[in-house]
Amino acid sequence: MDLQDKLALLTSAAKYDVACTSSGVDRSAQGGALGDAQSCGICHSFSADGRCIALLKILMTNECVYDCQYCVNRASNEDAVRTTLTPQELAELTIEFYRRNYIEGLFLSSGVIKCPDYAMERMCMAISLLRNEYRFRGYIHAKAIPGASSESIDRMALLADRMSVNIELPSQEGLKLLAPDKHKHSILEPMKHIRDGIKENKSDLVKYRSAPKFSPAGQATQMIIGATPDTDFQVLRLTSSLYRSFELKRVFFSAYVPVSTSELLPRNNAVPFLREHRLYQADWLLRFYQFDVNEIINESDPYLDPYLDPKCNWAMNNLDRFPLEVNKAEYEMLLRVPGIGVTGARRIVRARRTQNLTFEHLKKLRIVLKRAQYFITCGGTFAADTPFAHDAIYEKLTTDSSKQRGFREVMQARSAFEQLALFDDTAMLPHREDVQKSLTGQL
Repeated sequence: MDLQDKLALLTSAAKYDVACTSSGVDRSAQGGALGDAQSCGICHSFSADGRCIALLKILMTNECVYDCQYCVNRASNEDAVRTTLTPQELAELTIEFYRRNYIEGLFLSSGVIKCPDYAMERMCMAISLLRNEYRFRGYIHAKAIPGASSESIDRMALLADRMSVNIELPSQEGLKLLAPDKHKHSILEPMKHIRDGIKENKSDLVKYRSAPKFSPAGQATQMIIGATPDTDFQVLRLTSSLYRSFELKRVFFSAYVPVSTSELLPRNNAVPFLREHRLYQADWLLRFYQFDVNEIINESDPYLDPYLDPKCNWAMNNLDRFPLEVNKAEYEMLLRVPGIGVTGARRIVRARRTQNLTFEHLKKLRIVLKRAQYFITCGGTFAADTPFAHDAIYEKLTTDSSKQRGFREVMQARSAFEQLALFDDTAMLPHREDVQKSLTGQL
């Protein structure tokens, strides 16, 4: 098989790995070397400063000894055409794509060929070639393989900028049913090892400036949503626990895509993109808005509202805390107003030091008044003509949402999963503003 065919197969096989994230490192360009990884961000869709940039997202191999029922590369998939890149081929591909200005970094994963340590060794060889022979200083995100030894993890963490170990499914029962070759221990132990290595490395860097950096952009994980009957409440409770226990930078959610006819998998259609979208919005509330899981969702009502974002839903369930006077409210409460994000709350706090704010001022501060107007006052005055009552506000919010984005009709009509992509049918995606808000966290 020629290199072009290998590239087509292995990039296609990697499409279910989620890589949309800022790089989180600030390694600058250097004379005689290629690329940089500035903290402005690198990802396959949008960076933190709004730029659309790309990673080469690829597998070393789509051969795999594991038989995860939800995976297109599973061992029992006899229809799959198998191929493998050598470390030299992968390094050369990455450099050639970089020189043509197609990419700014690499997202590398692999099937489990022979055993976890063997697969990890081949990945490390490829990254080592990039770093040492080609002197590539760009961003590299590498996926560690569950079950790999601590030595393999250490070697990869000293070469890559960010590492991730996929937790795969939200429950141990689901993992045992659909991925019997993987075990909770083989996933959590590498995550713990990476966490401890990052902590130890921070201490070393204080003492020795020349100490090598250990996964400087931290670690992440990914879980599949909808392959098992786990609820949004269970997913978010696990997400919160992972942030606390392993100090992860991101937890990624990947909506289940039917690529297998296994009787163990759901027989219904693919999980709607909107469910994944709402989980990402809730994730932002956990990380940046000081929300607790039980404030966003609870066991008695375990699914997120499909027609209201989680922040709006919380506000609707806590109307006794509103309306909020923006000229007097504390920063922490401003963060909880729908339409006021982290940046907006800081702007309000800064601006009101010199004058009493009006709704015209808030517009200039780029506050999303189409949501915020129902929950705030300026100088004791409402901007909305809607009665301050739960049913009236809910109807107004959901009606406006339906008119502007067509969520109900679109999501009910969708019969197939579509990944968020740079070139996609935009009519089938959420409104541009909603996507931007879920990426930037300004809910």
